[in-house]
Amino acid sequence: MASNPRRKSDAARRANQVIRSRTVLVMLLLGIVTFAVLFWKLYDIQIRQHSVLQEKAIEQQTRSAVVNASRGTVYDRNLNTLAISATAEDVNISPMRIAEFVESQKEKQEKAAKKAADKGETYTAPILRDQAYIAKGLSRILGVEQETLENRMTKTNYDYWNIKKRADQTVSDEVRRFINGEIDPDGNEVPESDRVKLQGVWLQPSSKRYYLYGSLASGVLGFVNSDGVGSVGLEAKYDDTLTGTAGYTISARNAAGTELMYNYEQIFDAENGHSLVLTLDANVQMSLENGLESMLKKYGAKNGGTGIVMDVNSGAIVAMASYPNYDLNDYGTIFDDALKTKLDTELAKIDAKRSTYESEEAYAEARSAAINSAVQSQWRNKCIDSTYEPGSTYKPITLAAALEEGKVTKNSTFYCSGYTTVQGWNSRIWCSNHSGHGQQTLIEAVGHSCNPAFIKMGLSIGTETYYKYLKSFGLMDKTGIDMIGEVKGIFVDENYFNSQVVSLASYSFGQTFNVTPIELIRAQAACINGGYLYEPYIVDQVLDDDGNVLSQHDSTPVRQVISEETSAIVREALEYVVSSGSGKNGQVAGYRIGGKTGTADKTGTRNTTREVVVSFMCFAPADDPQYIMLLTMDTPRRDTGTAVYGGTMVAPTASQIMAEILPALGIEPDYTADELAGADAAVPYVVGKSAADAKAALTAAGFACTTVGSGDTVTDQTPAGGAIVPNNASIVLYLGVEKPNAPSTVPNVVGKTPAEANKALTNAGLIMKVTGATSTGGSTGSVTAISQSAEAGTELAAGSVVTVRFGAKTTD
Repeated sequence: MASNPRRKSDAARRANQVIRSRTVLVMLLLGIVTFAVLFWKLYDIQIRQHSVLQEKAIEQQTRSAVVNASRGTVYDRNLNTLAISATAEDVNISPMRIAEFVESQKEKQEKAAKKAADKGETYTAPILRDQAYIAKGLSRILGVEQETLENRMTKTNYDYWNIKKRADQTVSDEVRRFINGEIDPDGNEVPESDRVKLQGVWLQPSSKRYYLYGSLASGVLGFVNSDGVGSVGLEAKYDDTLTGTAGYTISARNAAGTELMYNYEQIFDAENGHSLVLTLDANVQMSLENGLESMLKKYGAKNGGTGIVMDVNSGAIVAMASYPNYDLNDYGTIFDDALKTKLDTELAKIDAKRSTYESEEAYAEARSAAINSAVQSQWRNKCIDSTYEPGSTYKPITLAAALEEGKVTKNSTFYCSGYTTVQGWNSRIWCSNHSGHGQQTLIEAVGHSCNPAFIKMGLSIGTETYYKYLKSFGLMDKTGIDMIGEVKGIFVDENYFNSQVVSLASYSFGQTFNVTPIELIRAQAACINGGYLYEPYIVDQVLDDDGNVLSQHDSTPVRQVISEETSAIVREALEYVVSSGSGKNGQVAGYRIGGKTGTADKTGTRNTTREVVVSFMCFAPADDPQYIMLLTMDTPRRDTGTAVYGGTMVAPTASQIMAEILPALGIEPDYTADELAGADAAVPYVVGKSAADAKAALTAAGFACTTVGSGDTVTDQTPAGGAIVPNNASIVLYLGVEKPNAPSTVPNVVGKTPAEANKALTNAGLIMKVTGATSTGGSTGSVTAISQSAEAGTELAAGSVVTVRFGAKTTD
């Protein structure tokens, strides 16, 4: 029977329809899956990895460089520059780019060699500027080990490596010539036709800190480390203020890594740091440091010393020094000879025990630790971060408290048998004069620095009241000076202090407690300035880049501790100390000086060697104090032939320093006739000597001196060596500068007082010799110049002597 064709056609059609449906379904499923995979990949790339891939793209397509902001300048009170930042450049390499540069040279040489061979020509390959070539040149210029540089260049996965920070301009200029192919690694000139510019080495603008006076005020200023960050001192305290905000330079790069300049470069300007105007006076600082250093060397102070000059009416620090010190431009090198000797001794001990160390690494670590300790010790500012027992320089505080409480008056008297006893202490407490001072007035007791008298004053005040004065004078807390590293004094607990009187007795004359020099001088200033306690400070103003004042220090006193009347009596007593008491060596011709000596046994060292801290505080003018100075010397030698007391060792140095700084600070002398009528003497010849040795020679001969310039050696002097001049004349020393050849014009001094005449002649570069001076009541205000040996307008050689005759004023 024949099949039905129509029925077969329907079956085929249904089969085809099923196949098409299934095909469409499979394609649809495949499309959905493919879309989902693509969607997920796009999501992963554009969303999840967006930041990472963007950074990679930016890194491949651009190169960014930091543009360092210029660090603010530091000025002294007279706007002399102490610290400044100058242009410098960082030297960087890219091991990756250097490797690519070397490969490109090799490829060019291979092509050139093949081309020459095809032509039958001889090919001489030029010098290959490879890693060794580049490392040798940079090593010579920068002083970095060639092997170190070559090792770094093998790290071809690095695109940036800094090999020298803040290179000086002369060094960076030499690097630039090397990069441009102008010189070879040995520094020889390369013919212009053979020059090849190096790739993978570049210079980046930066700045470098310079300290114009070297070691001057090192303990105050501090320094900027190799990363451009303030490390100690004001550089650290005001780092944020001085630093500013860095800028950036972003430039595009092509596929070969070459920068696309100009239209493809974007610059974000840096914002320079602010500048500081300090309260320091560079000239006063120099005089303080020179005097202090000379004293410490003369007496071989084992533990250095400190010096502070402060404005008593504001708390402004005019000068501050701490020894040992260091060179701010080379802060990693030990500067002080005594510290070098101490380190050498310590290293010798380590070397002697080398075999006892577990390993060579341990031995090396011990040496490194000793060196680091020595280096860091010279960075300390002992004026604020070290404490000591003040001894008798503290006594004005006991005196002020006793006067303020009405326990003593100017009419009080004290008997001293050479010692006293105190309840609760079995031993005698001795006076410096073991034979005793006998009966004495209050002023005399202060002048004698009599321990029993001050113990009596302290006990009369009582423990609770006395402790309140310790707090009120600011001795129990940090002063708040705008520096880092300040510590506070060490005192017994108040409850313990109030439970017995032994501590009160010893505190009364400055023993068995510790203070910092800055704490003590602040309290001393409050004793003489009318009773006002100020917060010491160093930074007076902050200036912006255009010199506008952004901030100004407020010198409002913290509080008044004692009355004006009490302060006046303290001043009178302390002037007596210098005029007739233990501080006679602190007298300064032409000035009324008040002061207090100090010799403090260091607790726990009362033995045959007896380690002490000797010190001297002084201020001027005594009747109207403007400036106060405190000098300390820790553990001087006892075999110098000088008695180990503040009055014999420190006071003479204080006198010398005050004689130099008071005129510089605008405090004019008021000479008596006797002071001006000094005998004639020959001027020592000091040309060729160091500044310190020259000053010592002149001081020993009775002369004062001033300096011009900042060199280390005397290059000339006025008057010349051998000249016969009054032995109280001031000799001018020229340090590294030429002496002016211009003659001096004699001023007219007739009718002037001795002080006025001396100032006029000194300003003219001449020396005054006094004759015929008379006075009434010891005051120079009653005499005037009646004649002069050289007529006004006459030209004389600088340093010539002009004799001036003085006589009493008349009122005809």
